[in-house]
Amino acid sequence: MTKKQHSFYYGWVIVAVSALCLFFNSPGQTFSVSIFIDYYIQEFGWSRSQISSFYSIATLVSGLSMPFVGNLIDKKGHRTSIGIVAFLFGLTLIWMSQVNAPWMILIGFLFIRMFGQGAMSLIPSVLIPQWFDKKKGRAFSFVTIGAVLGSATFPPLNHFLIQSRGLTFAWLFWAVALLFIMLPIGLIFVKNRPEDMGQVIDGQLSVSIEDEKDNKLSDAIHPPDVSWTLQEAKQTRSFWLMLFVSIVPSLVNTAFTFHMVSIISEKGHDAALAAYLLSTIAVTQMIMTFAAGYVLEKVKVNIVKSLNFVLYFGILLLLNFSEQPALLFVFAVLQGSFVAFDSVSTNVLWPDYFGRVHLGKIRGLAMSAMVIGSALGPLPFGIAYDIFGGYHEVLLLVLILPALASVACFLSPAPTREHLSD
Repeated sequence: MTKKQHSFYYGWVIVAVSALCLFFNSPGQTFSVSIFIDYYIQEFGWSRSQISSFYSIATLVSGLSMPFVGNLIDKKGHRTSIGIVAFLFGLTLIWMSQVNAPWMILIGFLFIRMFGQGAMSLIPSVLIPQWFDKKKGRAFSFVTIGAVLGSATFPPLNHFLIQSRGLTFAWLFWAVALLFIMLPIGLIFVKNRPEDMGQVIDGQLSVSIEDEKDNKLSDAIHPPDVSWTLQEAKQTRSFWLMLFVSIVPSLVNTAFTFHMVSIISEKGHDAALAAYLLSTIAVTQMIMTFAAGYVLEKVKVNIVKSLNFVLYFGILLLLNFSEQPALLFVFAVLQGSFVAFDSVSTNVLWPDYFGRVHLGKIRGLAMSAMVIGSALGPLPFGIAYDIFGGYHEVLLLVLILPALASVACFLSPAPTREHLSD
């Protein structure tokens, strides 16, 4: 029996492509869309509540599609899924460049949220655990760089493109980039599983097909299946509590990011400062994501998330009561730290708790809940602004969410098979 060690593990190519995928989901993310919002309000004369409702309805409907997308990934594979999603997302950005009526922006919001914020975030979160187990904390840290670079560059670049060339050009710029960069790279380089290339998870060993016939070696390559089905996962308390925990930052972050320009304007500053704050959040996230990956390989994921939500409580207080730019940048740095730990810990959580075989369906349902959470955020903030003339009251009200999330994390260790009888 021969055994071959390979010096290069293809999983790191998968990490790079997954990072690029998260970068190119940015046109569907709120930090990017938020830069367009005030321009749409000025151009079309819509109220803030009206455009918030468009965004919330679109996000809610798109969220309901995520279980279907997760099931598609499990059945068709990641390479096929990323090709379909990238192509449709590019077409959607072309549609957004032609928006000139309320019904058009509603449809546009629906599909940029479905394909960008939803599907193109879901695919890497399901793909990476196919290639990494013990190293998935650091793998997700590198993958997250793509999202961080997107959130750092898109707000100021969108602001520049809109100011210099207009709304239409800004959308077409990203459509061309998506269709001619992300789409071909995804189709060429994505491979579904290490076994497809004669490698194994984490790159520890590579063997020939003949070698796999040896039972002991086969057990080493394919460890006993500890994966849970979606129905089994739904019978555990940890699944539902962590589902709630995943919703909280999606709801609150989307809400204040969507209205960031307005929130900062209320404090006496312009849209440029809002864009720089969003970039600061992203740069901090990039730095802290490596720390998050290291910590999550050492500390239980539910404990990390619980402490992270304590930090989030303080961050929301700081956003509410800070007026000076220096304090707002402190808010941005702390928010970037929170997002780094939240993003990496969420990606580690689901495969750690429920395995990788049925991960598409499980993550699809979790992503659906997160997208629905995103849908519920902007509208209450927009209504609060129209009623109270500001965001102070609603920012105080949402403080209860990170407090509850912290407790829920503490009460949600990884489930065992005994939990099926709970």
